[in-house]
Amino acid sequence: MKKLSLLSMAAATSFFCGTAFSQDILTAETGPPGTVPFTAMTTLAEIASADKIANFQVADSQTLTNSLQNVAEGKTDISGAPLILTFLMSKGAGPYAKLGKEQGAELIGNVRALYTYNYGGFGLYAYDSASVKGWDTVAGKTILNGPPRGAALTNSRGILTLVSGVEEGKDYKGLQVNWGQMPKTISDGSADGAMLPITFPDNRITRSMAAGDMTLWSIPKAIWEDKPMQKYIKSPGTSGIVFDLKDLPPQKGLTIVSEDGIWRSPTTVAAEVVHKDMDFDTAKALTAAMLSNVDTFLTKTPFMSTTNVGKTDPSVSGLCGAVPLKYHPGAIAAFEEAGMSIPDCARP
Repeated sequence: MKKLSLLSMAAATSFFCGTAFSQDILTAETGPPGTVPFTAMTTLAEIASADKIANFQVADSQTLTNSLQNVAEGKTDISGAPLILTFLMSKGAGPYAKLGKEQGAELIGNVRALYTYNYGGFGLYAYDSASVKGWDTVAGKTILNGPPRGAALTNSRGILTLVSGVEEGKDYKGLQVNWGQMPKTISDGSADGAMLPITFPDNRITRSMAAGDMTLWSIPKAIWEDKPMQKYIKSPGTSGIVFDLKDLPPQKGLTIVSEDGIWRSPTTVAAEVVHKDMDFDTAKALTAAMLSNVDTFLTKTPFMSTTNVGKTDPSVSGLCGAVPLKYHPGAIAAFEEAGMSIPDCARP
């Protein structure tokens, strides 16, 4: 069952009050509250309503694998979508295996991007009292590395192998639990450390620090710059996130370790996606609203500050290469009017 956020009720109320008869009503799907995709979508919804572009009916806590397919089939107007899902759909692979390659390629051809953003980073962390003291100490330990299945687990395993040279089941024990169970699993000592997606600050880390101080490790510079990691961050749906730790507000009880004060990690890149048949003016207006309010997106919550909302360089946006997703023509017009260039590989 879809959960409708308060924005949905607000949209319905404004409609029946007669103030929005000239505005579109757009159905939207996103992730759970307290996450980057939820914050990105609800911020767009607030701005779109205030600018009288459209009212959103937002269904939160959705499985974005299904949401992308709903947009492709014309059942939902707009959704968040990790770019890896667009790649997998185009191949009829992973969660879209039942579609097959032909139908998957046809469906992803119906989808266009308004703009992209990233979900944060990936990091290894542990309580200061735990036996994990860095990347070179995970062998022989139990590491919480994600939910039972999905992209987060795959990425966590892959990054830990690249950085520490270990394999789950051979060199360390992996522990998987559902997202909602993770803070309890971290704090009860079931694992010696965690290798998980993170934001800055991170809700799971903040909640877990009630049981003790923690340390979070950035990927070492030499490993980051080496060919295997650089190849990894160019894989479909992945990019790199690099920033100065001095730009983060201090968080009591958390130590972030980097040899030169720079955070480095892979990041999952996503987009707000629509059907290719969304009318030009609506797509343009929504994208222009984002561009006019980038600071609002980046300051909506502290963890949004590192999400690179609306960047068009493929090394940041994650588009082009093996990712089949292209921008909507209306979005392209908005970017170009704002003086930003769109690479040919991201044009339909």
